[in-house]
Amino acid sequence: MKKFAIISALVCLLLVVSSSSASAEVLKVVVNDTIQPISGEYIARAIAEAARRNDQAVLIEINTPGGMVSSTREIMEKISTSTVPVIVYVTPTGGHAGSAGIFILESADIAAMAPGTAAGAAHPVILIGPVQLKPDEEMNRKIENDAAALIRSVASKRGRNIEAAEGAVRESKSFSDQEAMAQHLIDYVASSPEDLFRQMKGKSFKRFNGESATLDLEGQPIVPFNMTLKERILDALMEPDLAFLLLAIGALALYIEFNHPGAIIPGTVGVVFILVAAFALNLLPTRFAALGLILGAFALFAAEAKFVSHGVLTAGGIVLLTLGGLLLVDAPIPEMRVHLATALAVSVPLGIITAFLMSIALKARRNKVVTGEQGLVGETGVAQTALAPQGKVFVHGELWDAIAPSPVPIGQLVVVRRVDGLTLQVEPLAVPSSTPEPPVLA
Repeated sequence: MKKFAIISALVCLLLVVSSSSASAEVLKVVVNDTIQPISGEYIARAIAEAARRNDQAVLIEINTPGGMVSSTREIMEKISTSTVPVIVYVTPTGGHAGSAGIFILESADIAAMAPGTAAGAAHPVILIGPVQLKPDEEMNRKIENDAAALIRSVASKRGRNIEAAEGAVRESKSFSDQEAMAQHLIDYVASSPEDLFRQMKGKSFKRFNGESATLDLEGQPIVPFNMTLKERILDALMEPDLAFLLLAIGALALYIEFNHPGAIIPGTVGVVFILVAAFALNLLPTRFAALGLILGAFALFAAEAKFVSHGVLTAGGIVLLTLGGLLLVDAPIPEMRVHLATALAVSVPLGIITAFLMSIALKARRNKVVTGEQGLVGETGVAQTALAPQGKVFVHGELWDAIAPSPVPIGQLVVVRRVDGLTLQVEPLAVPSSTPEPPVLA
């Protein structure tokens, strides 16, 4: 029994050792995009997976112009509460951690930058189309103080330079890799993750709870952690230009369906595109008042077909559609807004096409009916037999029963006044003397 107990203990020890050695990996996340809900979900999922696998660390390679405050705060919270140390590494050369990026950089257990990168310029702004505006003085002070307090908090917890970090917010300062290192905003400047791990070996760092820790990652495998298919699709939909394009095409497709009932395909495409665009806009900071501008644009396109304005209404619709696109997404950085070139590229062709289609539809409704029974009214035919008052007439290449109010000789031209079932009500048509009599069909 004693021997059996010893063997069991050795087996358990081996299992523990093998388990810990199997999980000695670094999970790598690549964020080369704006900071928005999908990137936040991606990073949160990676941190949770690293904790589940008992990985040594999470490496976040970041290159971002910035993004949404709410998503930035969520990412910082996940990093701060992570049981697995999180390394944020600004890369590649020429990349930067702008605006929201420096908040994420400062919240990391270990902050590093590749040579030739930059970080900073985190002052809060409001963007309206291509124009950058600051909020009113009171609101600006509140937003600025809140952002400054946030970055001071994470910098102090990590033992970094609080004044320099606050300068990135209040004064919109940007720092090169060497400047950030000299100001003690980051811990390392490394040319690659392997170089970073080599520099980190044997050096302690400060965790968010105040404890000191060390990592020996030299030679450890780096395992990429990729987005799921759902995250990749949603990440693509978070592009405001694409969301605006889907919305505009969906509206045009629905208009075509309304003017051609039963076509099915345009209606299906329109519903799908508009619902997908609505889903994307629900995740983005959307100005719903801009949707009113877009609807007003289509109203002007419709009015162009009804009232002759020589293009004035169409031009107004194009202006409204362009403004609606520019104001559609209320994001803090230009990269997360509809670009002017995109708004014009969508609005101008869409305005011209919509006005053209509506004019065709209205003209078709005003035209006289030329088919069926109503198409015979007013047409001219030839009496094939004497009408006294009934007989046969030849109209539209067909022989019809006809009734005339007065006798009509054979060969006389008649005009159709009414259609009663399969019988035509006709009247004789006076033929000028200079006009030769038409031939009578045998």
